[in-house]
Amino acid sequence: MRVLVVEDHAGLARNVARALRESAGYAVDISLDGEDGLYLGSTNPYDLILLDLMLPRLDGLDVLRSLRRQSVGTPVLILTSRDDKETTVSLLDAGADDYLTKPFDVGEMVARCRALIRRAHGIAAPSIEIGDLVVQPDEMKVTRAGQSITLTAMEYKLLEYMAHRPRAVLSKSELLDHLYDHGWDKFSNVLEVYISSLRRKLNCKGVVPLIHTFKGRGYALTL
Repeated sequence: MRVLVVEDHAGLARNVARALRESAGYAVDISLDGEDGLYLGSTNPYDLILLDLMLPRLDGLDVLRSLRRQSVGTPVLILTSRDDKETTVSLLDAGADDYLTKPFDVGEMVARCRALIRRAHGIAAPSIEIGDLVVQPDEMKVTRAGQSITLTAMEYKLLEYMAHRPRAVLSKSELLDHLYDHGWDKFSNVLEVYISSLRRKLNCKGVVPLIHTFKGRGYALTL
């Protein structure tokens, strides 16, 4: 999963990004002003945007309204120091999906991010089940046929994204866009290496293969 944090307080932005990377395994981009945040949010396929309200160059509410006018459907979690009823109503009417009042608990923030991403993919339960495969994003754990499977950080990221979109054929470019942050070399062939390793760990003897290759199109996680 790839997340954009738009927050002008550099220290807070770094702390939020670190929590999302370490606790949820997300790739994170940071923007320190509204205009840059709007550009990144409207031109990249993020799974979630965390958006501060008080931003230089363009305030957060205007960023949110502009994203929705451009039909950007990415879930948006607002970070704000204001908690009055009028502000809440304005945010929700403008297209916000949730909000957190500063200062906030980092654990709660990560949990809300997970919930918003699940909801955006039509997943209600905290665990994702595909046949005998169970992915638990809250603990970053994976089991198959009741057996725990040990994955590297990148293997887990790849599987979690595919599990959020079961049966969909995902192109290499889409997977790279959602697994790596803005500075990554999107032309790397490392994805094939992770797909091969993940397939080997999941498709153990006696079980139905789950990861399928569609030549010229991409990969799908499906029974």
